[in-house]
Amino acid sequence: MMEETNTLQNAPEEALPNTENAAAEVVTENTPTDEVQAPVPQEEPAAEAVAPAEEAPAEAPTEAPAEEPEAEAEPEPDYSACSREELVEAMKELMGQDIKKIRNRVGAIRTRFNELNRDVQNAAFEKFIADGGNKDEYQYENDAVAEEMHRLHDQYRAARQKYLDDLEQQKKQNLEAKQALIEEMRTLIDSEEEQVRTAMDKFNSIQERWKAIGEVPREQMNDLWQNYHFQIEQFFNKLKINRELRALDQKRNLEEKIKLCESAEELIMEPSVTKAFKGLQDLRARWKEIGPVPTEQNEDIWQRFCNAANQIDERRKEYYDQRKEELDNNLLAKQALIDKAAELTEKRPETTKEWNDTTNALDELLKVWKTIGPVPREVNEEIWTKFKGMIDKHYSDKKEYFGSIRDEQEANYQKKVDLCLKAEAIAKREDWKHATEELLQLQQEWKSIGSTSRKVSEKVWQRFRKACDEFFAKKGEFFAERRSSESENLAAKEAIIAELKAHQFGENREENLSAIKEFQRRWAEVGFVPMADKERLQKEFRGEIDRIFEQLKISAREAEETAYRERIRNAGGDARRFVNNEKQELQEKIEKLRSDLALWENNLGFLASSKQADLLKQEFEKKMQSARQQIALMQAKLRILHDAEKAEKEDNAKDAE
Repeated sequence: MMEETNTLQNAPEEALPNTENAAAEVVTENTPTDEVQAPVPQEEPAAEAVAPAEEAPAEAPTEAPAEEPEAEAEPEPDYSACSREELVEAMKELMGQDIKKIRNRVGAIRTRFNELNRDVQNAAFEKFIADGGNKDEYQYENDAVAEEMHRLHDQYRAARQKYLDDLEQQKKQNLEAKQALIEEMRTLIDSEEEQVRTAMDKFNSIQERWKAIGEVPREQMNDLWQNYHFQIEQFFNKLKINRELRALDQKRNLEEKIKLCESAEELIMEPSVTKAFKGLQDLRARWKEIGPVPTEQNEDIWQRFCNAANQIDERRKEYYDQRKEELDNNLLAKQALIDKAAELTEKRPETTKEWNDTTNALDELLKVWKTIGPVPREVNEEIWTKFKGMIDKHYSDKKEYFGSIRDEQEANYQKKVDLCLKAEAIAKREDWKHATEELLQLQQEWKSIGSTSRKVSEKVWQRFRKACDEFFAKKGEFFAERRSSESENLAAKEAIIAELKAHQFGENREENLSAIKEFQRRWAEVGFVPMADKERLQKEFRGEIDRIFEQLKISAREAEETAYRERIRNAGGDARRFVNNEKQELQEKIEKLRSDLALWENNLGFLASSKQADLLKQEFEKKMQSARQQIALMQAKLRILHDAEKAEKEDNAKDAE
């Protein structure tokens, strides 16, 4: 082949769109909700530069550097309704999948788990405080579910780090492989025996192998490319390839770029925006690796590719614009919930019902909050802190309020227990009138006592009611039985009166007093009579007794002294204790009556002479006369007690002899 002497010039690189991935920013673990920031749209690609007819093929591509490859498109499961245990199971399932395809799902699981775990920690802290713990001493320990999630996440991080390390190692191997190809190219250039066709075949083989090799370390990329580009120029300078061979190469490049255009046009119909954009990025990288095409077709093929790329970019821009609009709408909705929460918590509740109503309303707001999607990242933490702060303050104030209520309810409970004890004691009594009055008073006191805890309220009420029911049931039974025997008692008392009227008394005063006492004993032992006859019978019996006393010339005092002696004789083994108690009681009564007498006598000295004063003096004198009679009777009883003590001592002395 005849060598051409034209000077080769560097073909300009095609101005392609930005190849860096605009990956959605993943929220850190501390962010309450998942927020995604829309990437900045790429610039439109410029038209491909036209290469001179005799120039060498286009430069090899500048590889898009990246610390790690963009993750493949992933399914978008919704973890918002999952529990912590379900999230752990989902994490376990992901561990068996390709580490390159699970990054976003792991992040979503981790974010949701942290939200739920914070609720568990807050509940544990509130329980610790409610149990009387000091918040400065609180230490939280992860439960088994949290420990398992941490273990799985550590496993994922280790696996991903290994993947990145392997990727870096692969880049180093790729660097060595490309350096070897450069050396092979240099050897090909230095060889003097190669035929043009053979050299081109080897050159094409080197190019194909170069394209097949993946990324290299970022810091080595530019020097490697410059070296490779220099060797390509040297190769074409040496071979002085002719126009036909160059045209053949450009035709092949055109065919490859047509395929890339078709692939880009297919991506327009791809449902997933993320997958379509990633596919476009791959096509752009491959486009840069393909050399120039015939000049007359260069602009058309480039415009065809740009049209498809622009549609994908525009669709991606619309997606993130829509996403931003959704975030803004979510922000407005959450701000409305904050305003509603502020309205609910503005006034402090005053009753238990108001506290519970406010709590229910705030719980509903929190449920609605959780159904609203994410908001712009820059305000997410601020509005969440504000909203949750109002809810936390409400629960703190509510806890304080119900703490004071519990103290009051405990005091009310103790008061009601005391009433139960009193009611149970009254239920055993049979002094129906006084017992009934006291029990009714207890019921009024019960109504005036405030509420108690619900868990003991019914129990203590049933206890009190049981005592009341027991008393009134027993009282009802008693009066029912009493009414059934009143007719018999009426006949018995009328018989005693008739017998008393017919009894013949003799001359012996002791026997007469004993007989009268026996009649009185029998009268007292007879039970109740109908109310209509009670006063009549009592008056008739008392009148007959008074008539007999008057007939027998026996005073009431004498009769009472006789009855008192009989009472002492019947004391039996308790005689000494009876005598001591009676002496003390009589002495106290005598002192009381003497004090009253002194007061009345002193008051009489201040009364002037008048009709009204005379009536008052007569009233005082009657009281004083009655008091003197009572004192005389009590003194007589004391003498009887002294005689009884003396007789007992004499009997004991005789027994000792």
